[in-house]
Formats: sequence, structure tokens, C-alpha cells
Amino acid sequence: MKFRKCGRITAIVILMSFWIPPVYGGPPTTVLNNSSDSGTKFYSEGEIWELVDELSEAAEGAIERAAAEAAKAAALASIEREAAALREAQRWERDFRDAKSRGIKNAVIAGVICFFSGLVIGAGSVLIIQGGR
Repeated sequence: MKFRKCGRITAIVILMSFWIPPVYGGPPTTVLNNSSDSGTKFYSEGEIWELVDELSEAAEGAIERAAAEAAKAAALASIEREAAALREAQRWERDFRDAKSRGIKNAVIAGVICFFSGLVIGAGSVLIIQGGR
């Protein structure tokens, strides 16, 4: 029973792959009319070249502005990475200082404990030895 469902679904998927859905776009492009009687404005070759030059200059300016913005973004990203690295280095340095001070404090405490335990053991030994005579 399950295989029949799988077979039907597979058949539907295969048939759907051959179906090309209609594509709907925007309205068709129309020619803009100006106020003259002919209805269509014709440009001379010189005017076309002027328009192309203006568009080229505008595109070059846009490209230069985009490149400048990209350079600014890259510089800011680099500065942010450097700042994060500096914060990380400062955190490591602070952790090192804390660990070093704790290590020194622990060493002093261990030394004091050892010194007093040595005194106690030594004094106790002397008392035991002298008391036994």
C-alpha cells in the first residue's frame, strides 16, 4: 500500500517536471511620446554620444564612491578586529597578573605553614627526646 502512494507521488513529480509554468512579467515596454506631433523623439548620433558620456561619467563616479565606501568598510573591519585582539590581550594579561599574584600568595602561605610545622615538629621532637632522659 505504501509503495502505491510512493509510485503515485513519483509519477506526479515526474509529470510536473515536464510542465513549464507561465511566466508573467511587467507591462510591455512602450515608446515615450513627447509633445511633438510625430509622437516619437529621435536623437541624433551626437546626442546619443553625449548621453553615453554622461552615463559613463556618472557610472565612474558611482564606482569610485562605492570603492571608497568599500575601503572605509574594510578599514573599519580591520580596526574592529585589532580592537578585539587588544581586548583579548588585555584580558589575558589581567588573568596572568591575577594568577601570578595568587601563585605568590599561595607560595608565601605554604612557606609559612611549612616553617611553623617545622618549628612545631622540631620543638616537639626536642621535648620528647629531653623528656625521655
